[in-house]
Amino acid sequence: MMRETTQTLLQQGYQARREHRLSDAKTLFEEAVGQCRESQNQPLLAQSLIGIGQIGRDLGNLDVALNHYEEAVQILRTLADPLALAHTVRHIGDIQRNRRQLEAAAPCYVEALEIYRANDATAPLDLANALRGYALLKGEMGSKEEAQLLWLEAGDLYRTVGVQAGVDESGQQVALLTN
Repeated sequence: MMRETTQTLLQQGYQARREHRLSDAKTLFEEAVGQCRESQNQPLLAQSLIGIGQIGRDLGNLDVALNHYEEAVQILRTLADPLALAHTVRHIGDIQRNRRQLEAAAPCYVEALEIYRANDATAPLDLANALRGYALLKGEMGSKEEAQLLWLEAGDLYRTVGVQAGVDESGQQVALLTN
């Protein structure tokens, strides 16, 4: 049997994830990691690690997810892909927030937002999602005014891209924070 290319493994891994075949997806991403380590393909290695991290999150294994995302960030810091870096750092912030490691999560959101705001190619939805995570964190930390401002900005962005669930959540959160 011919060995699949790393790119094919990644495509198959994401397809398996979309189909909720998480075990298959994990196996495909792990095989991609092995190939990337062997060939020293750092960009694809980062993507493969992120894939395993996503599966870890899907399965509720935040420690595994965090380890893979952190390794991917180390690689992404050496590459010229700031938006991939911002996206991955934001996910680390989300994981840390979900683990109740609030102090560790904060600098992740700050870094991701700085990168997103400095890059004209940033998708509004990516910025909105980073703002959402940071707003949740600020609310959990008791910084109501900051959280409110972040939710207002996120809500505007969600409205711009037509994500009604984001608009609704933003409005609900602002209402909760004003009481």
